[in-house]
Amino acid sequence: MQKRNKTCPFCYLRKMFLGKPEVGGEQFPPYEGGGRRTPLMGWSSWNTFRNTIDEKLILDTAAAMKETGLLDAGYEYVNLDDNWHSNLRDEEGRQQGDLVRFANGIPHLVGKLNEMGFKAGLYSSNGTLTCEDLPAGLGRERTDARTYAQWGAEYLKYDFCHNIPLSGYAPLVYSVDVTPLGGGKTTEYQVSNARLEGLARRMKCSKVAGGQYVSGLDEGAGRITFDNVVVPEKGKYVLTVNIFKYGRYEKYLAVDVNGRYAAEIEFPSQKKYNVTARFQAVVELNAGANSISLYNPVKDKKASAAILYRRMAYALENAAEGQAAKTGQPVKPITFSICEWGFRKPWLWGATAGNMWRTTPDIRPWWPWIKTIYARNVKLYKYASEGHFNDPDMLEVGNGKLSYDRNMAHFALWCMMCAPLVLGNDIRKISKPVLEIVTNRDLIAINQDALCKQAKRIKRGAVDVLAKPLADGKTAVCFFNKTILKQKSALDVEKLRKDDYVAAPAFKGEFKVVTGQATLEGNKIKASLAPDGVTVVIIG
Repeated sequence: MQKRNKTCPFCYLRKMFLGKPEVGGEQFPPYEGGGRRTPLMGWSSWNTFRNTIDEKLILDTAAAMKETGLLDAGYEYVNLDDNWHSNLRDEEGRQQGDLVRFANGIPHLVGKLNEMGFKAGLYSSNGTLTCEDLPAGLGRERTDARTYAQWGAEYLKYDFCHNIPLSGYAPLVYSVDVTPLGGGKTTEYQVSNARLEGLARRMKCSKVAGGQYVSGLDEGAGRITFDNVVVPEKGKYVLTVNIFKYGRYEKYLAVDVNGRYAAEIEFPSQKKYNVTARFQAVVELNAGANSISLYNPVKDKKASAAILYRRMAYALENAAEGQAAKTGQPVKPITFSICEWGFRKPWLWGATAGNMWRTTPDIRPWWPWIKTIYARNVKLYKYASEGHFNDPDMLEVGNGKLSYDRNMAHFALWCMMCAPLVLGNDIRKISKPVLEIVTNRDLIAINQDALCKQAKRIKRGAVDVLAKPLADGKTAVCFFNKTILKQKSALDVEKLRKDDYVAAPAFKGEFKVVTGQATLEGNKIKASLAPDGVTVVIIG
């Protein structure tokens, strides 16, 4: 059972009566990474094949995608989901493909896919193991990112199985040392001269140098800043954090340098053979005076997930740039997919940690479940933007026993919601009706529109009405019949102009039916809808 750090009675009283203050760190900008700017389009092995994939299946699928015109329609990523791995890392700790099913190695497969005109995607998990209990990335982010970059991968889906959250507890800090990387003069900075914020408090202790340590840094409630850290020249320095040992449980600190995130330090559960310990990070300092802040930003499980996903995101970005510098070739950005399942509200932080984020648990080819996923994702329209998208999971079009109208509705809704379009069916056996649905170029154009604004639901009921602003000033409108009966629905186009999010320009009379049945009568769109069906029109 975890215990609280030694802290001051004042801190507990303040929390009890006034609540816990929040002393934040750097506000992270949107993550770019050089990846795809519009929603991802491709195919994934999971929905149909799960753990039965091998090199032949992947290459046969890619060949079928070319032959059927899917590549030409924009489906350029071929993604290996879970089970491409061997349980054995190599002698240098790097991941390997299954030694039998991918006997030629993953780099060989990536090369073959590239030759065919595709980009290759891989899968891992933000945990100690993947969801199928194979080697994953937690704690090995840099090694795995370098491996993926060396292989030439251009997409990574990062799941959340076997995740170990970061601790919200912080250590008791009594000083920091700053030393040039590689050796040189060490300068110690005592907490007696540091600036404290929030619940951070100095506590007397004869067992540590300087006679004081700082407590109260837990869960974003306090911060300690050393404002005048002076070094002779710009470069990398070793920051040593000296702590007073207390508590047999894990702890965590983030480090900001000159107001920007610079490093993180994890502290394992410690036995108290010695009363003090030291932990280190490498940071970059400017010549002259610098400020170094220590705090624990892990206020809850959302914060832990965001930090750990950012860790892999930036490892991928650095690895791609490092591989390009090493080979002299252009950077191959790795689009990063956060697959956290929506439990920790990734739409609130996902744009700072990746290019797309799952908003729901796994999809299934069951119509009630697809509608449930739609209902969850459609509400999150404000969080999507260029290069950053809500992900209601892969497409089940062509799977299970979905009718034609349900398949069309599923696809059209995903297009309207700026969702990634990742096929999950057996392309080698794709039927003509399913192929026609997923290659509908007008719907794909709505999904891939450069404005990258997710549709907003502007009318809710037996028939939902969604409106999606487009880059050319037009508006895509989708009528979705959620019932098993035929329905009729109407919309006054003036409603699109008055809505602050849609903000449609004045209607000029342009009207195009993309799918379904609709007419324009004056300023009113009138749609006739099949059970579980959709009608999509574009007006301008």
